[in-house]
Amino acid sequence: MAQKPKWVVDKERDRRAAAQATVWLFGLHAVRDALANTMRERLRLVLTKNAADRLGEAVSASGMTPEIADPRKFPVPLDPGSVHQGAALEVKPLDWGKLRDLAQPGQGAPLLVLLDRVTDPHNVGAILRSAEVFGARAVIAPTRHSAPETGALAKTASGALERQPYLRVGNLGDAMETLRDLGYLTVGLDGEATETLSEAAPQLRDRPVALVLGAEGPGLRERTRSLCDRMVRIDPAGAFGSLNVSNAAAVALYAMREGRDA
Repeated sequence: MAQKPKWVVDKERDRRAAAQATVWLFGLHAVRDALANTMRERLRLVLTKNAADRLGEAVSASGMTPEIADPRKFPVPLDPGSVHQGAALEVKPLDWGKLRDLAQPGQGAPLLVLLDRVTDPHNVGAILRSAEVFGARAVIAPTRHSAPETGALAKTASGALERQPYLRVGNLGDAMETLRDLGYLTVGLDGEATETLSEAAPQLRDRPVALVLGAEGPGLRERTRSLCDRMVRIDPAGAFGSLNVSNAAAVALYAMREGRDA
């Protein structure tokens, strides 16, 4: 029997690992929102007595029976320093389906956020919050070299992870080409671009747009940049023009919404 190529073996291994993976969500807000999310496959709920009292309605509605734990010996494998507030929920990662189905333009001009190797879960969590607030349809990132769904990400997202699609794809460049086929314009953010986002936004009000942001420091990779239809910058008020990627995403999403409403 012919030996399988390494890339096939790696893909099968990643698929098996993903099927077996579980995530511990923690904190009152993250757990409450996950309990209310009918898309969530929930496995185990651990609460202190105080947290159980505070989450009473959400727990009852979910149909789960919590394990009541001693706050001094909280029996959940969380990273040291995690502020769990006496609440933790083991879940399966959310399944948001396929890119083509999620991104179909339909009516209106949808807005997507694409993240190129943004690995900090706190940044991604904050981006999910901004994406929800400013009406983005989804946040999309590569499966590898991006922040996975974790308790820290969920806590920073403050509930947005349960409502805002966070789709991880095998290859970001291939996803950009798929979006182009669907009629999207891909707009990359780069501090050295000649066009500003505020100039570009009014021109894009009737088009499906995918905003593409790179990791702090290295920015967009070469292929990602080459697949962008336009490159824009956020115009700073002064000489110091660097923004954290989550702040840049918030500013960009706000500028796009304002440009479309103008």
